[in-house]
Amino acid sequence: MAATAARASDSAELLAAMAGGTVLGSLTIPGRPEHVHEARAFAAKALGDLHFAALDNVVLLTSELVTNAVMHSKSRHHDGAVQVLITESEGGVRVEVSDQGSELSAPVVRSEVFASDGHGLFLVQSIADQWGYVRGDDGTTVWFWLASPPN
Repeated sequence: MAATAARASDSAELLAAMAGGTVLGSLTIPGRPEHVHEARAFAAKALGDLHFAALDNVVLLTSELVTNAVMHSKSRHHDGAVQVLITESEGGVRVEVSDQGSELSAPVVRSEVFASDGHGLFLVQSIADQWGYVRGDDGTTVWFWLASPPN
């Protein structure tokens, strides 16, 4: 998995550079619930120097996506991993969370109050300016983008 994560990170850095963005950091953690806090701390640290007004939202949404990856993907299995990539451009911040995929056809958003799960993506959909996902043979990447507030 480490080689795959490194290749994904290299590709993302190249794409960010081509789009005029800057990679603020990438993190690969074991796909276990006790490591979600590392992703939150990483997001806060990566954006700390930017004084990004929506820092709390970035940390919250990153935590939700990593939790989903840990709970609902193959990354939760022995030696599984989750990768977080944060990029910044003039227009805002993009966070991508990649996992090792699942048997589900697509990430599910649930807004029903009594639903047992799916509220994390509801938060992402409600707070992020844009969000989406890409499923491939080697896993799923869910991303969100938050615009920088005007000066």
